[in-house]
Amino acid sequence: MTNFLAIVLCAVFYGSLVSPLPVSDVSSAGTPTSSTSDAASPSPTVPLASDDPNFPLWNDTTTIDPQPERGTLGASILGPQNVEIDRQNPDILAPPTTDQGTVGNAKWPFSLSKIQLNTGGWVRQQNVQQMPIATGVNMRLEAGAIRELHWHQTAEWAYVLSVRDLEGSTQITAVDQLGRNYVATVNTGDLWYFPPGIPHSLQATNDSADGTEFLLIFPDGSFNDDDTLLLTDWLAHTPKEVIAKNFQDDISDWNDIPGEQLYIFPGVPPPDNQQPPQSPAGEIPEPFSFPFSKVEPTQYTGGTVKIADSTTFNVSTEIAVAEITVEPGAMREMHWHPNQNEWGFFLEGNARVTLFAGTAIAQTFDYQPGDISYIPTGFGHYVENTGNTTLRFLEIFNSAIFQDVSLAQWLALTPPALVKQHLQLSDSTIAKFNRSKGVIVGGLGVNQPGV
Repeated sequence: MTNFLAIVLCAVFYGSLVSPLPVSDVSSAGTPTSSTSDAASPSPTVPLASDDPNFPLWNDTTTIDPQPERGTLGASILGPQNVEIDRQNPDILAPPTTDQGTVGNAKWPFSLSKIQLNTGGWVRQQNVQQMPIATGVNMRLEAGAIRELHWHQTAEWAYVLSVRDLEGSTQITAVDQLGRNYVATVNTGDLWYFPPGIPHSLQATNDSADGTEFLLIFPDGSFNDDDTLLLTDWLAHTPKEVIAKNFQDDISDWNDIPGEQLYIFPGVPPPDNQQPPQSPAGEIPEPFSFPFSKVEPTQYTGGTVKIADSTTFNVSTEIAVAEITVEPGAMREMHWHPNQNEWGFFLEGNARVTLFAGTAIAQTFDYQPGDISYIPTGFGHYVENTGNTTLRFLEIFNSAIFQDVSLAQWLALTPPALVKQHLQLSDSTIAKFNRSKGVIVGGLGVNQPGV
């Protein structure tokens, strides 16, 4: 009896603290009327979200000793510490209090990928051994150097990087299954794409004395660039009498072919107006290159976006990309991608990204130039500029079409009363939600304190 009375008294007490949830009424004419109060009411079922600040506690401009401490939480490291890595990852060492659980590794610096050195250039890669989804390859060719004639069992997509702010370029060649050929010079910020099985080559021009450097993406995350099918490797492992018979030549004509693969080797820089031999089948009708650098970006309040997918770069049926700039204090809005995992590459600036995986799991990562990010399909996230310079990065997808879903647009286009009952927001706050995608939003609201 005593326990029953205590339960009744508690129910009466808590019931007196919880006010009814205000919602909009509908008049007899069918038009919404304002609620009795515009003020937000506390949730009757769960505690309110914390207002504790969760800014990064240091960045590359500060001299703070990085330690796993945030407010009263944590304690300093007494044992060995890699201070330089900890400086680059404030949200790993001292995570926001909103983080909970782990989502798996979502960061890989290309600086940790072993480089294969060749005469004329180098190559390094990231694949499923480091992170899921696509294989990313970073390759450098000195002026005139050649990535030899080869083909892959998967598609190849590329973005030409700047070389110390100089305009390097790469000349590509290809022949398709119908015997149609293609030659083009691909400039800094531009793209190329080869479908699976299409033989091709890459060569640095001398537009820059430093040659060229580019990012290669292969949709198969288990792909290894060492598994490429190379011209010289094939011929080195084919009897010369077979080669001579195939080409209807004398075997002595093949005396000086390489005994093993060349992969990357020095060459004579090609002219920018190089023309291929005339083919009876003609030239490839859909270009394998795309002048992405000349695409006019869309301006938003906090930065810019430009997109290339199969709707604009028609042959790129397996890879879509968005190149994004975010100004200091601004952010790529909270969103997710409904159709594919995201493979990201950071070109300039500093960023932090929180991945929301559902079931109360969220984790924050920090990124610098040369870092790779990975965000699984459907994971909510944002990309915030945490530095003092423009942030520039690529969002890349194994998809023919770029797609994203905006959190703000979703709520703006949902009945306001429903949103209010979820989040306890005022009518005036909900009315300000953007019904169009903000994409890159400016640094309004709470400002980050100096660190």
